[in-house]
Amino acid sequence: MWVRPVVETGYENLLLVRLLLENKIPSLRKSSVAEGLTIEGILENWSKIKPVIMKEWSENREALVDLFGKVRDEWIEKDLATWIGANRFYPGVPDALKFASSQIYIVTTKQGRFAEVLLQELAGMLQKQPKHQGLTLHFVEDRLPTLKNIIKEPELNNWNLYLGTIYLCDWGYNTQKEREEAATYSRIRMLQLSDFSKKLK
Repeated sequence: MWVRPVVETGYENLLLVRLLLENKIPSLRKSSVAEGLTIEGILENWSKIKPVIMKEWSENREALVDLFGKVRDEWIEKDLATWIGANRFYPGVPDALKFASSQIYIVTTKQGRFAEVLLQELAGMLQKQPKHQGLTLHFVEDRLPTLKNIIKEPELNNWNLYLGTIYLCDWGYNTQKEREEAATYSRIRMLQLSDFSKKLK
């Protein structure tokens, strides 16, 4: 089991790695989330664990966001090739994007400058300010919480939603439990990575 699915914003990686390395947070041991110091516990309780360790370590969200972005900027500037290598697309995705007959829009929580570097280097494409009147839209996403928020929005009722699921290591940041929950939503369909390029033709 792995814990990357809990990360919603990049800076949380810093907290997560430190937690995994130290795994000895006194206030966590004394709190109701003490069971969270296991892989399964982190997956289930990250929203409770994160504020406890932020307080324990006297961390500030904005400072961590800045630090994460600064280190990434420096890495890209000094050694773009290795940064690209560490941030690869899933197999087949670049070709699916390059040779799609459908119009594609990238919607991401990544800071824009990093998303642009990835797309220019790996797929050679980036669309901004989409105009989609009269089109059938397919929203491909690997985080169930994001899709749950989207299906609450009435103005997005004409969007077709997909959650990639073939394997966690091959497609995205979701768990078996989340995939089982996704199956209970009538508007969310399961999309295998092998079928991704077919959807873009």
